[in-house]
Amino acid sequence: QLQLVESGGGLVQPGGSLRLSCAASVLSLDGYAIGWFRQAPGKEREGVSCITTRGDTTIYTSSVQGRFTISRDNAKNTVYLQMNSLKPEDTAVYYCAARYTSSSIINWGPFGVQNYGPWGQGTQVTISS
Repeated sequence: QLQLVESGGGLVQPGGSLRLSCAASVLSLDGYAIGWFRQAPGKEREGVSCITTRGDTTIYTSSVQGRFTISRDNAKNTVYLQMNSLKPEDTAVYYCAARYTSSSIINWGPFGVQNYGPWGQGTQVTISS
């Protein structure tokens, strides 16, 4: 079964940058679309970004559009989330999740948590001065 492991979280000041990684183990990421989600304390998990199997389509939630970039390197079995111009409201645990699909278009609710599985364990991102 596909297993996902996130890394790259940490504490940065507002305006700073982080790059999160979502690495697959046991199986290849080939054939899986990947979504990034986040969950702040006391809030529901929300979708941040999604990338299709071959990386030809991406989508972002409006609050991160223009600041975050999702990408993937299937040869390295890794999906990345480059986060720039970070704000305190970006503070959350960030999760990646997989959806088995060969589609080049996003024909599912990209930010619906019920549309993905399996999930990684999460990595903490804290934006504070």
